[in-house]
Amino acid sequence: MARGERTIGATVRPITKLLAICLVAGVIVAGMAFPFVGGLGLVSNDASDTVNATSSDLAAGQLPTVTTVADNQGAPLAYLYEQNRTPVDLQQMSPAMRGAIVAIEDRRFYEHDGVDWTGTLRALVTNQTAGSTQQGASTLTQQYIKNYQLYVTAQTESERLRATEPTYARKLREVRVALQLERELAAGRTKREAKDEILERYLNIVFLGNNSYGVAAAARTYFNTTPERLTIPQAALLAGMVQSTTQFDPTRHPQAATGRRNEVINQMLGQGMITQQQAQEAVASPLGIVEPLATPSNGCIGAGNAAFFCKYVVDYLGEAGISAEQLNRGGYTIRTTLDRNAMNLMHQALTDEVPPDQRNVADTMATVQPGRDKHRVVAMGANRVFGVNGDALETSYGLPWEPVNLGAGSVYKVFTAAAALEKGLGINYQMDIPPDGYASPIYRDGSGRPFPVRNSAPMPPRLSMTDALAQSPNTGFVKLMEYTGVAPVVDMAVRLGMRSLAEPDPDGVSIADTVREQNQGSFTLGVTPTSVLELANVGATIASSGMYCPPTPIESITDASGAPVPLSEQPCEQVVDPALADTLMTGLSKDDQPGGTAAAAASSQGWNRPMAGKTGTTQQNKSAAFLGFTQQYAGAVIVFDDSSSPRPLCDSGGDNPPFPCGEGNIFGGKTPALTWYKAMNPLLAPLPVAPLPPTSPRYLQGGGNEQVPEVIGDQVGEATEELRDAGFQVQQVEVGNRAPAGTVVGQNPRGSVLPDQVVTLQVSNGQVPAPPTPPSGPPPLAGAVGTGG
Repeated sequence: MARGERTIGATVRPITKLLAICLVAGVIVAGMAFPFVGGLGLVSNDASDTVNATSSDLAAGQLPTVTTVADNQGAPLAYLYEQNRTPVDLQQMSPAMRGAIVAIEDRRFYEHDGVDWTGTLRALVTNQTAGSTQQGASTLTQQYIKNYQLYVTAQTESERLRATEPTYARKLREVRVALQLERELAAGRTKREAKDEILERYLNIVFLGNNSYGVAAAARTYFNTTPERLTIPQAALLAGMVQSTTQFDPTRHPQAATGRRNEVINQMLGQGMITQQQAQEAVASPLGIVEPLATPSNGCIGAGNAAFFCKYVVDYLGEAGISAEQLNRGGYTIRTTLDRNAMNLMHQALTDEVPPDQRNVADTMATVQPGRDKHRVVAMGANRVFGVNGDALETSYGLPWEPVNLGAGSVYKVFTAAAALEKGLGINYQMDIPPDGYASPIYRDGSGRPFPVRNSAPMPPRLSMTDALAQSPNTGFVKLMEYTGVAPVVDMAVRLGMRSLAEPDPDGVSIADTVREQNQGSFTLGVTPTSVLELANVGATIASSGMYCPPTPIESITDASGAPVPLSEQPCEQVVDPALADTLMTGLSKDDQPGGTAAAAASSQGWNRPMAGKTGTTQQNKSAAFLGFTQQYAGAVIVFDDSSSPRPLCDSGGDNPPFPCGEGNIFGGKTPALTWYKAMNPLLAPLPVAPLPPTSPRYLQGGGNEQVPEVIGDQVGEATEELRDAGFQVQQVEVGNRAPAGTVVGQNPRGSVLPDQVVTLQVSNGQVPAPPTPPSGPPPLAGAVGTGG
């Protein structure tokens, strides 16, 4: 009996398999006509809707493709992608590639209507008989549908699993969609044209291992070539990998990959696609895989010294409404404003001054091109390497554009000067320079006591505003801000370009609001967080005759089809009187001259052009800055301690970079100015020398209401009466002079004055002063005065 039972059991099992085959075959036939109902989990109406929707998506769908970020000449800087894919037309794929994929994956591709029924039934019988999958039956059309759902439609892991689940339900969906898709694509054209489009789509979507999607990416990855140049053995290797990119990976399993490649070649030979000689030569050829694989770097890390700029582009576009996800899938071509030469020169200057591995010291710079219609960011960078390895001092933080918490120091005196000009003073106004330890009667420190200010070097009691901008006395500018008020200076900073100061925090309060509310007299000393890029753009605004434009890194954007993509950017605006900006630029033109705080740095680099500049150093020397600009380029540099616990920085000059120390001595005229001149001097060298803009009498001498009468040469009595009639207090100082006694030979101030200022008259006593006694020792050494900057 046992023997009989075994016989009966052996007979039943084949019958069961046969019944299963018949059942599944019936399901396939039913699937051709209508959605299957029941255990497969499909409902007729829902299934029909799904098929129609999927077919429509497939007919018009956009594949995830690589976005290219390029410089201003169109040369690629970086690639952004979720899937490394560059779609190409079928005619841009070699005949060998087209033939190889058809030969090995779907030999009746140009005959069937989306489903190869003969192959499907054969595979069904083979797989059911074996009890496992031994043969595949999906056509290229069906594979395209599966790949589309896997690489385009699916957004979650569960959706990706569903797109590849080994169930008859999925197979039936693919059958229905394949038939409908081919019918839709064939409408109004030949079957061959419809088939060619499906083949093109398939070869652009299929995954071919090592992060390459589509034959164009695979051709570059494995052979560093283009798809139209793929040879028979190269095409056969790629086609063979479709079955398993892991098993037939030529970098890990070269022997298996070679065997699979040769199998494809034999299929091509058997189907008459190639000759016997071509087959023999292809089989005999080596794999020829490039080492290392030519996979493009993904993301801004691959942009080299332009990586910070690239990251700014991504962030800028995100704020403009194009998200990182869109960039990684959309296949955009982004032509930026980056000038490669400017970037290389900047990077060289930054790393020359401060090596990338110098702990506690970041050197950052941005350069903007002035203009009346656009302010192009031509370069930005830092001495740090853009990356994620913190142990190697790499960073992905936006050093060149995010605000530096330690501030820019006396560069902010530019805003105080601009506010004073707007309020009626002139750039020639003689500023009072109170002595060290000046305690403002208006401004208070955090404890409510008078705000004490010191200068970093001795100062004369009066300086013109132009000379004060060059020599940077702290006491003089705090005194000047007593006249302007804090709010107008803060507003001027925001108008000229420091827009982040006005950005509200989560509680709706901005830095500008806080400074105004607390009446912070220290604002003119640059203690607030400062963006290097915004500071450079301040220079561009002044150099553009007061025309503010947002600093943009974008020249143009096109989508995957080549169509222009409009970008929403803030418009340009005239923020100050053009004559004010032009006169202010001239008023800033002495910083590189003898006596200016950047004179030594300018001289060391052979600088010989007119320019505007301003140095800055913060309290305790934890950061220092330099803003410099011509009418061609504007640049800013900030050097600061980028550690979590900032310390003062020492700057001994020479070949020694700044370093953290107990009591700092870094100033804006040292490493920051040196960085600027090293980057800008060679950049500007090929360009013609641009003169300073013309000045305006209104902003040279000040407005009419603030003018002191000119009384030099008058008799002292007449001069005193005229000044008092004009509302000024007068004091007299007798001096030796050849002029007749009682003649006014000097007055201070001249031009524009503050309302409470006393006019001092120098009155001749009619006697020639005796010559001074010559010094007995050697003459003193000449040297530049460095103060406040």
